[in-house]
Amino acid sequence: MQQYRYFLRLAYDGSRYHGWQRQPNGITIQQTLEEAMSMMLRSPVLLTGAGRTDAGVHANEFFAHFDFDQQITKAEGEKLVFRLNGFLGGEIVLFELFPVTAHTHARFSAVSRSYRYCISRVQNPFRRDYTHFLYGHLDHTRMNEGAEVIMGYEDFTSFSKVDTDTMTNICKISHARWEMEGSELVFTITADRFLRNMVRAIVGTLLQMGTGKITLDDLKRIIESKNRSEAGDSVPAKGLTLFRIVYPNDIYL
Repeated sequence: MQQYRYFLRLAYDGSRYHGWQRQPNGITIQQTLEEAMSMMLRSPVLLTGAGRTDAGVHANEFFAHFDFDQQITKAEGEKLVFRLNGFLGGEIVLFELFPVTAHTHARFSAVSRSYRYCISRVQNPFRRDYTHFLYGHLDHTRMNEGAEVIMGYEDFTSFSKVDTDTMTNICKISHARWEMEGSELVFTITADRFLRNMVRAIVGTLLQMGTGKITLDDLKRIIESKNRSEAGDSVPAKGLTLFRIVYPNDIYL
């Protein structure tokens, strides 16, 4: 039986979820979507996501693919997206469903991913679920000097969770920078791939630079140690958002 591959483009507020990937002990984005789609398509749907966001992490843009034994027209896809959004209740929102080539993979075909980590410098009740509030002086010029250092490395074992199933800890970072956006200090980072917990560990370590706890030489030593215990603590998940994923143009039908 012929199978057709489809991509979903979506966003989600991860506050109440245990991340993207199915877990035995908590509700996840993947499980919620698979159950809703299986019900509406009256056939089991198995989704493969573009990555594994941790519990509490948000996504402004996320992709997942699934295979289906029937063709879904553009009009049918738009209707399905509308019905699913009505069912999902607003914390998970689908933007579109579209066909892709059979070999396209939501995770492995991605060219790059970009994350934002937001630190609030002023307490704001409307941003408390999406920022990490920090009081006191932060030297973001020194933090940007640290970000430049990080971009010169490719092995990020020091910023990865231990005992993961990844084959390599090599990542190629193309952008890493802190910017003030109103009352928020925002770290943006882009790479071809990320390790589990990597961004939150990098942010926690760069914050140590911002408070004067470590120097540039310390940062280099931490990275070269390839030891997670040498790096800073992971910052809270709520400040992290996956905001962009880029794919080659030739995936689209």
